Amino acid sequence: MAYLQLRGIEKTFGEQRVIKGVNLEVQPGEFVVFVGPSGCGKSTLLRLIAGLETATAGTILLEGRDITNLPSSKRDLAMVFQSYALYPHMSVYENMSFALKLAKADPALIEEKVSRAAKILNLNDYLMRTPKELSGGQRQRVAIGRAIVRAPKVFLFDEPLSNLDAALRGQTRIEIAKLHRDLGATTIYVTHDQVEAMTLADRVVVLRDGLVEQVGTPLELYDRPANQFVAQFIGTPQMNMVAAANLKALGSKSGLKIPEGGYVGLRPESVILVAPGEGEFEAKVELVEALGAETLIYVSTAWGAQLVARQTSRTPLTAGANVGVKIDTSTAHFFDAKGRVAAVN
Repeated sequence: MAYLQLRGIEKTFGEQRVIKGVNLEVQPGEFVVFVGPSGCGKSTLLRLIAGLETATAGTILLEGRDITNLPSSKRDLAMVFQSYALYPHMSVYENMSFALKLAKADPALIEEKVSRAAKILNLNDYLMRTPKELSGGQRQRVAIGRAIVRAPKVFLFDEPLSNLDAALRGQTRIEIAKLHRDLGATTIYVTHDQVEAMTLADRVVVLRDGLVEQVGTPLELYDRPANQFVAQFIGTPQMNMVAAANLKALGSKSGLKIPEGGYVGLRPESVILVAPGEGEFEAKVELVEALGAETLIYVSTAWGAQLVARQTSRTPLTAGANVGVKIDTSTAHFFDAKGRVAAVN
């Protein structure tokens, strides 16, 4: 039996149906990430699990126990918010111990749990400081520490890194990954950042318009997207999408039956730039982004489409150069006119 189960969960606000029948199973110790565009319902779904919103329909089970209508305080879950939600007048120690004090826990147990969490999060030197004396990354660690001391059955994170700058996001992301590994805690994490989803998750849940589009490991979603939406949402830079009508010659050359009216999806690493006159079609370089370890080259085609190619070597190409474009059909994805995966053999 799954550790946490969502069965037919729905949520409406007035006439607006925000969550439209979500079914999901989370295993013990698993790190599951909800990802999707703004307004897809990922934060609302997390708040339903936390008990901060009431489900309109469906059932939420934790270890086989129905918690659908329990208040958040009775669900044995801990949530870390985007805004940290720390008490500004309390010290770090007081913030981390507050929930245990409310529960009238033994002072010795409180001391032990706070000390352990502070050691895990490198907060020992800051226990007597107030939140205003801390950096954004330190405040987020305090919020995480407050969750740790409660020893919940499930950790819930709602875009916890979005208020941090790029360097701190990367550092704190690593800390969260280490924390999950060390604690072995079941975790559900909401983000709009694909890098966070791809690097942290055991499984990723892709949401759109209140529905689950696909659930799988990060590489399953990258290599075998269920539809055109997932294909273009997962991966940075975004998957190139070329109308099949512009690649008829490719079908004849490769023997593939490219779907009529559909699309060919090409990851940037599947677009190979060659000398003019070679490859499947001609293009012109619009922009070169030299990132050090990799190079992104944006080209425009004769029919007006923009494609991006990724290569691990550096390039002498500059804006305005003419190139040929060769396509690696072994890694191409094919979709019909409705965005569904299409067979090409």
